[in-house]
Amino acid sequence: MDEFGLISKYFAPIAVREPGALGLRDDAAVLTLSDGARLVCTTDAMVAGVHFLADDPPGDIARKLVRVNLSDLAAMGARPRWLLLALALPRTTDDPWLAAFSAGLAADCAAFDVALVGGDTVATDGPLTLSLTALGEGGAQVLTRSEAQGGDDIYVSGTIGDGALGLLVAQGKLVCKDENARNALIAGYRVPQPRLALGQALCGIATACQDVSDGLLADLGHLCTASDLGARITAASVPLSDAARAAVRMDPALLATVLSGGDDYELVFTAPPAARERLEGLEAGVVIRRIGVMTQGGGVEVSDADILRISLENKGFQHF
Repeated sequence: MDEFGLISKYFAPIAVREPGALGLRDDAAVLTLSDGARLVCTTDAMVAGVHFLADDPPGDIARKLVRVNLSDLAAMGARPRWLLLALALPRTTDDPWLAAFSAGLAADCAAFDVALVGGDTVATDGPLTLSLTALGEGGAQVLTRSEAQGGDDIYVSGTIGDGALGLLVAQGKLVCKDENARNALIAGYRVPQPRLALGQALCGIATACQDVSDGLLADLGHLCTASDLGARITAASVPLSDAARAAVRMDPALLATVLSGGDDYELVFTAPPAARERLEGLEAGVVIRRIGVMTQGGGVEVSDADILRISLENKGFQHF
């Protein structure tokens, strides 16, 4: 059973009493308070050796933890406000590690204007395990995965593939002789950039939105499932950074990793063709690129996969 099957079988039935839970099928819950305000809530967990390397800099680990949660709020078009932190710390954790971790956490709280307001701390004989709950404010309109329409354009923000390639570089599985490119790819993996301004700007324009955490193909597939549609994209249209483009040029097979690897935390979203001019004039601090179209049916088709000779057996990160 995969992650979504597990949630659907065991936990979604418990959430049916609250419409704002969105069936546990979205990036966050949207809860309406008694005064009409909307609270957008998300939780993400990270485990050493699974979501980050155990020897990654502690400050970068803290910043990634913050940013992957804020990325979920970005995908809903919410403004982040508060954080709750739960730590399961190995008994060998020392003061220098904690000092560096808390410094990274403080830096991102200041950078994104969010406040740490609570949490819990326990000791464990297992690996370092971190969980963060992010709470944000939603406006009159929020973004979900489930409202895409057939014929909608598909867009993606920023560049895709740096996270997956950066992990390979950090693990020593991908040699990158250009030091600047190497550093850029590793930074993309360790310290992603949540697209908060873009998410908020897309409210009222985009029909559906999802952040790219498990891989572009997988996350677009989640959006397709929620909207009961399919998608057709062109791999050649997917935007790459200079570092990623250089890596793919050296080894074309890496294009499959770019499309299916995770940890980009860009936004993939849909909008009607009539919104193209409006989107072209959007100023949200990041470039967006149209990469395909929503179709009837299901699943994600990469129309030029055969032409580019890429095998797409792996469709994204699997949690189980």
